[in-house]
Amino acid sequence: MCSLNPLAHPRGPKLLCELCHKPAAVQCRQCRVAYYCDSEHQRADWVGIHERVCQLLIPLRCPVPFHALEVEREQHRARLLSGQEELIAVSRAAAQKKLFEGKHQEAVPGALLSLRYCSDVHGPDALQLVPSYLLLAEANIGLGNLTQAEEYLCKAEWTVLKKPKCPRSIRHRLHRNLGLLYVAKGDLEGALEHFANDVYLASEEFGTDSIVTCGGFFHMADVFARQDKTDVADSLYTEVTRIWHSHLTWLFDERAEISSVSASPAAPVPSLDESQAAEAHQVLSAILAVRERASHPEPADIARTAHALALLHSLDADAGKAVMYGRKALLSSQLVPDCGLTQPIERLLQLAEPNAV
Repeated sequence: MCSLNPLAHPRGPKLLCELCHKPAAVQCRQCRVAYYCDSEHQRADWVGIHERVCQLLIPLRCPVPFHALEVEREQHRARLLSGQEELIAVSRAAAQKKLFEGKHQEAVPGALLSLRYCSDVHGPDALQLVPSYLLLAEANIGLGNLTQAEEYLCKAEWTVLKKPKCPRSIRHRLHRNLGLLYVAKGDLEGALEHFANDVYLASEEFGTDSIVTCGGFFHMADVFARQDKTDVADSLYTEVTRIWHSHLTWLFDERAEISSVSASPAAPVPSLDESQAAEAHQVLSAILAVRERASHPEPADIARTAHALALLHSLDADAGKAVMYGRKALLSSQLVPDCGLTQPIERLLQLAEPNAV
């Protein structure tokens, strides 16, 4: 952290805090292009996003060099746009990961940064701003700031309404966030309506067996559980587990096959991105807790969910947790006659146990 001497910046734009836009008093000593009103906001921004984008900001905020030739100016604009797009993608992914981890306050800086640069690149009324509005809305729902969340959702909804050809990939996320808002406000029937629209649009865009679509199923299951409609909730939890288990099994098998083929060392390894992995951890851990708390736990359900978590941790290279969940899955699978999971679980344990600490 570096303190600012106001006399050192007598002209040009005012230096404002990254988070609250109040006059800045300190700057980041690493990049020297990010400013804050105090050390508390600097620490919050560092934890939320700045640590990941500190160096990315330097070429975007430094003075534009003089280029005599038009071709050089075009090249500079292209590099600048590429850097801005990268920053938007990184900050959105970081914010989404924080949300899945339940770190709503830490998600705010990344979401704000993505919104700011998206507005610079695409304009204040562009459809591309909607994902950032939704991230900010979800963060504020988690923090209990429902009025602020509604403001962001109103902006997102108005932007979508002005674009008749808005893609389903955006509209389904809008309905998911509206569903979360209605849950927070206690309107469970309204929430179910939005989650149903979320599932419909996501299914049309990604397919019914997509891990994107099953997020809507999971939220619907939570609502039905709150309404004490346990049979419906249970069937949806089962569907969510099936989709994640199938996807993680495919990733695990693909990775194992690629690693066994020495002739193709450069073959791309399929994987989850950071936000997908965080979502899988959140969803599957919550479902396993529900299964284990049930008055009459079903060993088959526990086995499949625990196996999915073991696969997830194996893909994350966390052999210790892969073994822990794998053993739990194996114990449950052995209680089910003719369980088809026992052999895959044993195979996973054989691969993970030598690497477990």
